[in-house]
Amino acid sequence: MASNAAAPFWRSSGMTYITYSNLCANLVRNCLKEPYKSEALTREKVHYSIGKWVDGKPQKPTIRSDTPEY
Repeated sequence: MASNAAAPFWRSSGMTYITYSNLCANLVRNCLKEPYKSEALTREKVHYSIGKWVDGKPQKPTIRSDTPEY
């Protein structure tokens, strides 16, 4: 049975839930007072590895470190 409830506002504005939750998390982090703000901003950093495959064999992975831009 389908629901007649309105779509969530983040969905109707064209956002994904991940985008909406990241936006809310950034707002909360920016509202914190020191020293909690600087601690929260350091946890925000993202580190990941990108591994490419060529001819069915893995190549050496590239490690990336990105931080969101404001």
